[in-house]
Amino acid sequence: MPILRCNKCGHVAEVPGEQLGQTLACPHCGNPVPVYDTVLFVRKVLQQYFLQRDELNGLRARLPAETPAGAPDTDALDIHNTTLLATEAQHAGILRWFEHRQVQVRASHEAVDTSGFFDDIAVELGDNYELFREVVDKIRWGQQKEVPNFSLNLGKLSQKDGQAINAFCKRLYDYSFLAKYFYQKQDKIGRVTIQSAPAIRTFFGGEWLEWYAFMKLLALFREKKRDFSCARQLSIIFSNEDQHELDVFFLVDGSTPICIECKTGEFRHDIDKYLRLRKRLGIDRSQFILCATTLTDEQAAGLSSMYELSFVTPAGLVPHLAKLF
Repeated sequence: MPILRCNKCGHVAEVPGEQLGQTLACPHCGNPVPVYDTVLFVRKVLQQYFLQRDELNGLRARLPAETPAGAPDTDALDIHNTTLLATEAQHAGILRWFEHRQVQVRASHEAVDTSGFFDDIAVELGDNYELFREVVDKIRWGQQKEVPNFSLNLGKLSQKDGQAINAFCKRLYDYSFLAKYFYQKQDKIGRVTIQSAPAIRTFFGGEWLEWYAFMKLLALFREKKRDFSCARQLSIIFSNEDQHELDVFFLVDGSTPICIECKTGEFRHDIDKYLRLRKRLGIDRSQFILCATTLTDEQAAGLSSMYELSFVTPAGLVPHLAKLF
């Protein structure tokens, strides 16, 4: 049957065949409307559709190339508040790298979800570790000994350092890393109650350094505009069923691996294990890094010359990587 379409109100209706070619009043608004042959009308609609489709494709062709799936545009990414890294696609390059070496790998996607506060506190702590070391040491001691409270005597410090530590503890409380925090201004004493939640115990037990290394590498490679895949807490299994967990792993430009093992306690008994692991994975000594809070810069340099591994302090991590890239 012929149809009419009102150009004023958009009303569409079928009409009897004998009215083909006539002009009728729109049943909806009264506007004069021509009656079309249905086939002719559809042909005109399709003609307009294909013209607009070709125009749209032409506009898309002039746009910059889209970022490949799985590789978020890090220039526009808030690295401290995103779930875009916590995907299978983002980890795909790393999985292929291990599979090429006949190594099974399981990735913990949620380990790179930065939408919480672990990354923020870790960066602040790592960048000021010598200043905040006492706070962390007391929290860890309280966790290990099940002693929930401790005090900080900020009066023995310079005004600047005391204010910085007090502000840091307030942020720990604001983000629920502490159960309670109260500053006695007159006595310059900070009163702390430790948070007992398992995730916070794990964080201060050493995981904070993993977050610190991870976020520092994210910032570095974004600044240098390098393509990368990234992961934390990778579980790998060799063909002989040897299992290892890698703290932080980046694959830069699809081919250059960076493996970082993070140590906040004793690590010397594990040096041989890491030497063998580095060789089995075929990673250059400069790219297999032990980042340890217990080292001085002099000790890190000395150990690096003794063993086929790279030892760094938290402060030395980015300068070491900047030399490689």
